[in-house]
This record gives sequence, C-alpha cells and structure tokens, in this order.
Amino acid sequence: MADAATVADDLAFALDVADEADTRSLRHFERVADLEVETKADLSPVTEADRSVETMVRDRLATERPDDRIRGEEFGDGTDGSPDSGPDGRRWVVDPIDGTLNFIRGAPVWATLLALEVDGTGVVGVVSAPALGMRWWAARGGGAFRGGETLRGGASRDGVPIRVSDIDEIDRAALSYDSVPEMERFGLGERFLALARSVHRSRGFGDFWSHMLVAQGACDIAVEPRVHHWDWAPLRVIVEEAGGHATDISGERLHGDCSILTTNGLLHDRAVAAFGTDEPGRG
Repeated sequence: MADAATVADDLAFALDVADEADTRSLRHFERVADLEVETKADLSPVTEADRSVETMVRDRLATERPDDRIRGEEFGDGTDGSPDSGPDGRRWVVDPIDGTLNFIRGAPVWATLLALEVDGTGVVGVVSAPALGMRWWAARGGGAFRGGETLRGGASRDGVPIRVSDIDEIDRAALSYDSVPEMERFGLGERFLALARSVHRSRGFGDFWSHMLVAQGACDIAVEPRVHHWDWAPLRVIVEEAGGHATDISGERLHGDCSILTTNGLLHDRAVAAFGTDEPGRG
C-alpha cells in the first residue's frame, strides 16, 4: 500500500484531472444536440465527449504518471487495449462519462469517475458531476468529502466531510436504484420489489448518484444489478471512507463485472438477505 504522502499527492492529481475533465465534458454538454452518438458492440452509446475525456486522462497519465497502468471504459487496459496482466502495482480506472444516456438526452445526472488502485486495492476515488455542481472524493485513511463546483469546473479542495447515515431500521430506510426492468432482466425483480416495499422510501436516482447519496447520508441503501469495474472502483473508496459498505448483492467483494450494493453498513446484512446468495452472472 502506498504511504500517506503518496496517496495525498495522487488525490491532488486526480482532482486536478477531474477539473480538466469537467471543462471538456461541459463544453460538449452545452452543445449536446450536435453530438454524434455511436453504438458500441455491447449496444451502449458512446460520444466524442466520452473519448475526449478518456484521451485526456491517458495523456495526463503518460506525462505525469508514466509507470502507472490504466483501465478505461473506451480504450481498455493500456494504451494499446491489450489485456491487463493482473492487479499488481498501480492502476488508474476511469469512466469518462458515467451516465452517457443521461448526457445525450440533456439530463444533468452524469459524471467522470476516476480511481487509483494499488495492488488491487482502491486508494483514491473521485466522482465529478459538473452539471449537478457536485463532486465527491476520498483517499484511504483520509475520509470522504463533498464539494461544490462552478459550471465551468474548478471544484474547491476544501470539501465538506461526509458520513453515511445512522438509520438502523429497514422501515425507516431510503433506497435508491437504477432500473426496475434491469432488475427483472437479471432475475432480481421480485426480490428487489420486496425490498423496496419494506423501506420507508424508494427513488430511482440511478448510476453513481445513488451511491454518493449513500455516502453523504441522504440515502441508506443503493443497488444496481450490473456494473463494470470502471463504474464501481471510485464508488467503493468513497462509500467505505464515509463509513459504509460496498459489495455485490450477495455480500461478496466487488470484482470485474458484477452487481453493486452500497449501504450505511448498519443495513447491509438486511439488504444482502433480501437478495439471497445468488450473484447474477457469477458462477
């Protein structure tokens, strides 16, 4: 594990990269009607904004962190897209635009996600959502924070510490989720609906926002049936540094493509029990 001074320097670097990502992404968002949208092999959309932001991150790493590896949604593992050799060493994980469907529809719920893993353990996480005017970040052992931004980026480094809620009864809990049809597609529909009926309130905030609301104590449980490594890597660091838990729905460690369940910790076992022990697609 990296020492505290190194982690602090890496966090400062990640926040600076997020500033530049915000500037680029907002420029595209302001002319979203003119964006060219392509469909990838997995049928998900991609735009020039996604590629522009990830290219910038890769260029910054090549210049300022040349010995570090990178895994990105758009260009894979390493600059040549070659397979990753494993978790050893330092690896940055980037989702240039999480919430691309929102982005291309002009909805402000999208963000750049950036994480640093050292020997497979997440040590830095940044989630920057400039159209919402919000950013969340954390470094291992340093706590989690939330900060506001101008609509041109430039988030303050003087964030407000955040902490998960102390709600310990399921019928008082607030649940956030991504999509009921997606739950059904992965065979989780009835179990999800049973959980939703048991809580005080449920809202489909979706994507990164659900989990950041857990981290800042505004929600108590958030769940998605399928995410990729670049989706969950920064979320885990931030939620855990805020005092919460982040696993798949069976309570196992997040790994590769999987479901994600984040909670305030006090309700984690209850939420896992609601879904049972079956992780969709694993086995």
